[in-house]
Amino acid sequence: MADGLQTARAGVLTTVQDLGRAGYAHLGVPRSGALDTGAHRLANRLLGNPETAATLETTLTGCAVRALRPTVAAVTGAPCPVTVDGRPAAWGQPVHVPAGAVLDVGAATHGVRSYVAFDGGVDADPVLGSRATDLLSGLGPAPLCEGAVLTLGAPPVHRPSVCCDAAVWAGPPRELLLPVVLGPRHDWFTPGGLRTLLSCGYRVSPASNRIGLRLEGPALERAREGELASEGMPLGAVQVPPEGRPVIFLADHPTTGGYPVVGVVPREALDAAAQAPPGTPVRFAPAGA
Repeated sequence: MADGLQTARAGVLTTVQDLGRAGYAHLGVPRSGALDTGAHRLANRLLGNPETAATLETTLTGCAVRALRPTVAAVTGAPCPVTVDGRPAAWGQPVHVPAGAVLDVGAATHGVRSYVAFDGGVDADPVLGSRATDLLSGLGPAPLCEGAVLTLGAPPVHRPSVCCDAAVWAGPPRELLLPVVLGPRHDWFTPGGLRTLLSCGYRVSPASNRIGLRLEGPALERAREGELASEGMPLGAVQVPPEGRPVIFLADHPTTGGYPVVGVVPREALDAAAQAPPGTPVRFAPAGA
């Protein structure tokens, strides 16, 4: 299809995301993809797109795009004001955007990341089977910049007639309670260090990004000195650098690392982590407790 969108305001960080490029960790390629997969899927579902269609993931300040052809959009994830040529439009519902009109997705009022889906999805060139922007490896489309033009795919044949699930998204947590499965290197920490992890509070650091959620709080006491030879790092790994404060690996995380992993947060708990702004309280609890 012809070009569909031109960027009028890029925002602090707006990237093209889908469900990522699974299966390439052995080549050093992270999965990447939308950090809040539930919000990404919901945005596509509202338009009748397949869940694999690419969306725009905004960060804190939103973005604005001019439609170069008529389209329909849906905004989910972090709640935010939505306008079309300055007129208020619905958040969490399909919005018609005429050719030449500007869809403005404003700053998040709660949470961090909003997801903007369009008829047919953003049709960037796939790399290793995915259109996702990977900030660590540099694969996929570059983050949006003003004036950049994006292509849209063919609109879906069937669109939902009733938007019954527009309010499914749970919203950003006031406190992030994360289940954690200890291991594989929890024996590198003292019993006191493990108690610190499971009983003391942390806060989300402003240094967090798509690679990892960095935490501020008490350091974990080590039982062993030195570092490991590099080993595989899964999504949700809670890695502990030398200063002792945990980092939770998100979608753009490195596939290997030499700092010990004290535990792993299950993938289904990471959508909430993607929406936790700096300063959000964080607690860990044993998975299944």
